[in-house]
Amino acid sequence: MSRKRNIFEEVGEGAKRAAVPAGGVIDGARKDARGAIRIWLSALGVLVVLIVVAGGMTRLTDSGLSITEWQPISGALPPMGVEAWEAEFEKYRQIPEYQLQNEGMTLAEFRTIYWWEWGHRQLGRITGLVWAVGFLYFLAVRRIPAGWTGRLLLPGVLGGVQGAIGWWMVSSGLSGDMLDVASYRLAVHLGLAFVILGIIAWQVMLLGRGEVGLLQARRMRDARLLSAATGLMHLAFLQILLGALVAGIDAGRTFNDWPGMAGQFFPPAAFDLEPVWRNFMENAGLVQFMHRIAGYLLLALGIAFWLRARRSGNRATRGAFTAVLAMMLLQVLLGIMTVLYVAPPGLAILHQVGAVLLFFLILRARFLASYPLEQSVRDAA
Repeated sequence: MSRKRNIFEEVGEGAKRAAVPAGGVIDGARKDARGAIRIWLSALGVLVVLIVVAGGMTRLTDSGLSITEWQPISGALPPMGVEAWEAEFEKYRQIPEYQLQNEGMTLAEFRTIYWWEWGHRQLGRITGLVWAVGFLYFLAVRRIPAGWTGRLLLPGVLGGVQGAIGWWMVSSGLSGDMLDVASYRLAVHLGLAFVILGIIAWQVMLLGRGEVGLLQARRMRDARLLSAATGLMHLAFLQILLGALVAGIDAGRTFNDWPGMAGQFFPPAAFDLEPVWRNFMENAGLVQFMHRIAGYLLLALGIAFWLRARRSGNRATRGAFTAVLAMMLLQVLLGIMTVLYVAPPGLAILHQVGAVLLFFLILRARFLASYPLEQSVRDAA
């Protein structure tokens, strides 16, 4: 005679059950691939940051025009022997930067700036290789999560475009009366680097959560904070482009007082260049003024959105916006110090690294507003 069942007992409770992954069938099937792809993308992100830093040092040391040819494959090898070095130096002596600014430079001095530019390009090659090897491997073993092939292809495609833009930028300083690369081309080059970095960072954050978890978290998104973070992201990107214009014309080494510029709010001779539009990219006073004003506006919005985020019921989201505001304050301080000390390389690079970190923190705040982390009632309180 069969025993009486408890009304809360499931049918077949004692039978052997099929093993189901903790994260669900969808997440379990791709768990290992997601983790490995996340590590690969994180390595790519680190390499992109190193490229940005190396690019900044290349600009600060006036090394960007030392290699006058674009050789994506053969250029991976530096000059071998005295004759090869002399040949490279002779090519450099034919461009305006040498003739108008560096005439009399020795071969030893040329080697110094050459290594900076070669290292910058080499990091680009290494990053492209790391992307290609990783992408082709995951594609070959069929471990790319569903719907992610195009997403993972995108950074590689943009990296190839970035290489072409890099040469487009360098070529602007090889003829005419240019002593440096065109500042607007430098801004495009740096801007695309941040686009690539942002895409990689967003993908890493997405892969850190399971598909089911993301779908559940999306229902709890804070639309107002998401819009706020999106606005901060766009303004921060504009500020980065303005920073590139400042670097491109060495505007940070002029008007080295604060809070005024040459003792006044608006810089003198801000519209002296003709035609007028050139002033917005080539006038040191106006370019630095735009960079300062955008920085003040970004900080003001950062404070306003932080106050809004304090009312969020999610502890992690609140913390993310607090981290953004703290980094903004530090970045403003670094910017002021860079101006007051006439943009020494160490401070200038710290300011650039600060821009990278701030951009990432804004993306993280945007991600957590869009996909809030689960928390207990006690954490919300």
